[in-house]
Amino acid sequence: MFLDPGAQDFFVGWDAAGAATAALLRAEVGRERRDRALRELVGELSTLSPEFRGRWAAHDVLMRHDGIKRLRHPDVGHLDLTFQSLDLPLPGRAVHDLIIYTAEPGTASEDRLKLLASWAATRPRTAEPTRHS
Repeated sequence: MFLDPGAQDFFVGWDAAGAATAALLRAEVGRERRDRALRELVGELSTLSPEFRGRWAAHDVLMRHDGIKRLRHPDVGHLDLTFQSLDLPLPGRAVHDLIIYTAEPGTASEDRLKLLASWAATRPRTAEPTRHS
């Protein structure tokens, strides 16, 4: 989102998505205060991304369990995906999130998502994922 130069093309409405991502990270840091990897991620993003640094400084907190993610996939184009998040308690950790993305039935996004799924199902597995995997 903040370090990949292609992210601004991939996320439709990148500014709003960036603000939401930083606010979600702030909420996760509050829930997982002892998570060293999460603190290191925030430190890395703060060091390397002026966009993240500005959004982090806003101190916004956001917990969204459902909504719509709008993406511009390089191979199939525009995707509107609905998402639902479920908090799963795990031993030794406050929570683990399971997020499910799907396209509304009968939409162009559903057709495009099915196309991506068919490509993934027929593509030979490689040791290293490609950029579009």
